[in-house]
Amino acid sequence: MKKLLPVIALVLCGSTASAGEIRSTIVDSVQLTVDAPGVQSTRIGSQYSVSGTNINVTTLGGMTVGSATAPPTLTDGTYAINTNGQAFNFSESSTVGDVAVTSQTSLSSGGRVDTPNIYGNSMQYQGGTPGSLAGTLSPTGVATVTAGGAGTSAIGQRTVELSVFQ
Repeated sequence: MKKLLPVIALVLCGSTASAGEIRSTIVDSVQLTVDAPGVQSTRIGSQYSVSGTNINVTTLGGMTVGSATAPPTLTDGTYAINTNGQAFNFSESSTVGDVAVTSQTSLSSGGRVDTPNIYGNSMQYQGGTPGSLAGTLSPTGVATVTAGGAGTSAIGQRTVELSVFQ
């Protein structure tokens, strides 16, 4: 029995090298991006204000009501100095608001909105132009990218992963 004990121990332990696994993963990618055009526009409202000291108001100015297709209009007031020869202060201001726009034109091939409908507070973003933008993958693992026009980006990437399991 004492002679079989080392043999049984050797069989039960086995070899750990045969239980392992080695895995290798290689991922190549190229990402090409062309920015989109856009218009951001915010309508502004109408307002009217008048203030002063030593002013005689005959007719107060203001604004008429606008409609869905026409902006309000300014109505003139009639003002005079109340006491001649004395100091006076007068201020009148107005902002005519935007009329609602219900449609937008289509995009042109040049990466912009052809005739954007804009309001009082607007910003237009030009789209990118692809130009010679390109990217290729290679069996050697070196991705190549070619720059495009304005508003574009190109990214080439290789990821290598080596895992050893037991």
